[in-house]
Amino acid sequence: MYEFLSNSCPSTYALGTFAILWVLVWFYRDNLKITRVSEKHVFVTGCDSGFGNLLCKRLDKRGFRVLAGCLTEKGADDLKRAAGPFLKTCILDVTSSASIQKAMEWTKKEVGDKGLWGLVNNAGRSLPMGPSEWMKIEDFESTLKVNMTGVIETTMTFLPLVKKARGRVVNVASVLGRVAANGGGYCISKFAVESFSDCLRRDIQGFGVNVCIIEPGFFKTQVTSLEPIERELHRLWNQLTPEVKESYGDKYLDKYIWIQRLIMNAICDSDLSKVTNCMEHALLAVHPRTRYSAGWDAKFLWIPLSYMPACFVDIALKLVMPKPAKGV
Repeated sequence: MYEFLSNSCPSTYALGTFAILWVLVWFYRDNLKITRVSEKHVFVTGCDSGFGNLLCKRLDKRGFRVLAGCLTEKGADDLKRAAGPFLKTCILDVTSSASIQKAMEWTKKEVGDKGLWGLVNNAGRSLPMGPSEWMKIEDFESTLKVNMTGVIETTMTFLPLVKKARGRVVNVASVLGRVAANGGGYCISKFAVESFSDCLRRDIQGFGVNVCIIEPGFFKTQVTSLEPIERELHRLWNQLTPEVKESYGDKYLDKYIWIQRLIMNAICDSDLSKVTNCMEHALLAVHPRTRYSAGWDAKFLWIPLSYMPACFVDIALKLVMPKPAKGV
């Protein structure tokens, strides 16, 4: 027994030493930052409000040449007034090929021979959300056009500029791209962003381009605003056939809305900087991470839940959601 312990101690000590060194090296590499940011351009989509708006302001203060794609003239004007002279805006609708192409041509003139250091695909929408059976195909498509097709087309259109700078693409996914917790196009689109980002990263890493995924938890933005969520749920309910309504029961919608309010009020974080900090690291780090989980719920609830067996997740969600009147 003594001989066994004597022989095992050196290997245990070596393993512990290796683990400590690995952690120290990881922290050192993780904190290495790029230089000369004033010479680098970053294009951000969805900058009218929320994460994109805050990110543009913070990158502007750091000295980046920020190119902000806004959906509305008001959003663009408000952002320009709140930022410095080096931040520039354009109108961008990621569901329009012509709009994306026009934004790319404008960006190409702005960046010149330097190329585009960063492309942040932040634009997104969440509605409509609700039980899958309540959706029509156009309900799925309205979300997929922004969150999935919009991300893919914008990335592929801007990619030559990013390759020229050996820069990085930062795609905003979601914890709901790990755990499909509700129906509609949102979870589907965010799973697609995860997959597209992984494929793209492996395809172009040989060109010195990094692709990073941001996986925010629940934050207080327009995406999680209760009023439009509830309005859309009522619209979906009203378009159901009498037979489908009967299967769920008259009180199901009210219970569903009550649970939505409970979840949003209990989980949503008002500190948007937790997300933009991850975006900034992805743009500033010499060795950016592949994935960033932002928010306490992402780290301690959704990401761990994504590694659980499917039956465990099914049971957990079943306990939370209301039971249909004619459920079994």
